[in-house]
Amino acid sequence: MTDRPTSPWPLPQPPGEEPPMPLLSVWPTGQRDPLAQLHEAGCVPGTETDTERIPPAVAAHAIALYTRPGDLVLDPDCGAGTALIEALRAGRHALGLTVRNRWWTLARANVTAAKTAGAWRDGSVLDARPKVLATVRAAGLIGRVGLVLTTPRTADRASSPDRDPVESALTDLATTLLYCEPLLRSGGHVAVIARPLRHPDGSLADLTTPLIAAATAAGLAPVERCIALTAGLRGSRLVTRASLAERRAAARARAAGAPTALTAHHEVLVFQLAHDAELAAATAAGIPWPNEDDVIRPAVNGVTYPGWRRAA
Repeated sequence: MTDRPTSPWPLPQPPGEEPPMPLLSVWPTGQRDPLAQLHEAGCVPGTETDTERIPPAVAAHAIALYTRPGDLVLDPDCGAGTALIEALRAGRHALGLTVRNRWWTLARANVTAAKTAGAWRDGSVLDARPKVLATVRAAGLIGRVGLVLTTPRTADRASSPDRDPVESALTDLATTLLYCEPLLRSGGHVAVIARPLRHPDGSLADLTTPLIAAATAAGLAPVERCIALTAGLRGSRLVTRASLAERRAAARARAAGAPTALTAHHEVLVFQLAHDAELAAATAAGIPWPNEDDVIRPAVNGVTYPGWRRAA
């Protein structure tokens, strides 16, 4: 179990060689049950109805690891706003986006509750889709975000029976990563909390492969792969925190001949700007690196950003 992020993704491999998988670390974030976490975070009633929320303990752990006081934490699909409230409680600024009126209302209420409880940093929730991050309205955010903290959301796609909600969620998140990449400050991170998801046929979805591919296409490099426990640790045993509905669903699946395990963890994939990861690896290896003014950054979202200079 690690206290800090592991070393960055290594330099590009020779042709034909695959890069090694990032080192694995485990976060003990399931010691309290989900409702107790919401209560401790000061979330307003109704937050528990966001079944795809980032658990407050997982959000708090990621924020503590990958940001510093005063950083801006962005959740481009924030749901009821658990990531936002943990950012504010940790002394970070928070910005969330959502187009669902129900989540916007709850997220706004959670931000207000955090401020009432003493959080003094700025927190905002926009009624907007992630694509607004690629418009002139978000120009002031370029190079300022310390952490993008988000999760694939399938609930809003379930209304389209002709589309696999998991594939739709991954496609949308891939586009969102493209929007978010220019916003990261130097040394900033993107953390995707990927809970286990199943396709409509019941098969477990492979989230890691498409998420790493999407991030790489967006100009990000994977630097760490973690396991965020949702089960409690009791010595050498794991105690699941599954709800009664989840237990009944698992029992029905087993009775139908499709063994289904109760969820005990979420996977966390952490990325940095490709340039940052390569620079860190080059520095560690003693390899000279060109001056940032000599590097021309490829166009992102149709805009070319000269050099790699970022806001501190």
